[in-house]
Amino acid sequence: MVTKHGFLALAPQYTSTSELLSASARRRGLDVEVLPAQGGAGTALGRSGGHYYGGPVFAARVVDALEVALLEPSDDWLSTLPCEYTGRRIAMATLGEARCLSRPAFVKPPSDKSFPAAVYTSGDRLPARSELSPEVPVQISDVVTWAAEFRLYVLDGEVRAGSQYATFGRLDARRLDGHRHQDAVLAFADDFLAMCGSGLPSAVVVDIGLLTTPEHGAADQWAVVEANMAWFSNSYAADPDRVLDVVLRSAGPRRRMAERDRRFCRSIEDAHLAG
Repeated sequence: MVTKHGFLALAPQYTSTSELLSASARRRGLDVEVLPAQGGAGTALGRSGGHYYGGPVFAARVVDALEVALLEPSDDWLSTLPCEYTGRRIAMATLGEARCLSRPAFVKPPSDKSFPAAVYTSGDRLPARSELSPEVPVQISDVVTWAAEFRLYVLDGEVRAGSQYATFGRLDARRLDGHRHQDAVLAFADDFLAMCGSGLPSAVVVDIGLLTTPEHGAADQWAVVEANMAWFSNSYAADPDRVLDVVLRSAGPRRRMAERDRRFCRSIEDAHLAG
């Protein structure tokens, strides 16, 4: 039976965010189904009006049956931003090229978890050649120190929800509402989204942070940390009802996808490659 409100399909792996989103979805009249670890999309198969929350590997197995459009930023998005918004040098390369680095750098896969995102003292510290193809795309950036980091849920170019999630690299989840940096965070986000928001999906997560200058030990610049798919992001201390608004758009029915979002839709082929 199809409800007029649609439904939220969850990957089988439990997370605190999936629990919060489940409760929020039920409050607004959506059915919620935890998909089976084996056996496809469960009773969600063949239903219309579905949305998804969970990881990309599991999504690759159910994306066809659910007929959802998975929105995500492009792999090279961060490297295309003006330095005034990143506060550091960022470049796209292949894993093979990154292995030639002779300096410390922060290296990460742009959109998957094929190896740990971390500071590597040199290229030879990256995963062994036998583990991954040298053609795997990677993002290389200068090593910086973040005094505080915030997760913002963005819908149609506006921040709908937010949370601090770390201080100096340590988990430290706090509500954005009433935070001492709230006004500064939102002011930077508004300026950034006005200038660069067209390069993002209509529903997305953007992380920003306060950079420190090592020689002075003082925080002095707001900058973009990264952007991620809302359908696979930890909400931390953000309002789950507002988070759900963004999640539903970020992974909703393909037939309702806006034309502007088509270039940000993870293709079925890409979804299967992720699996």
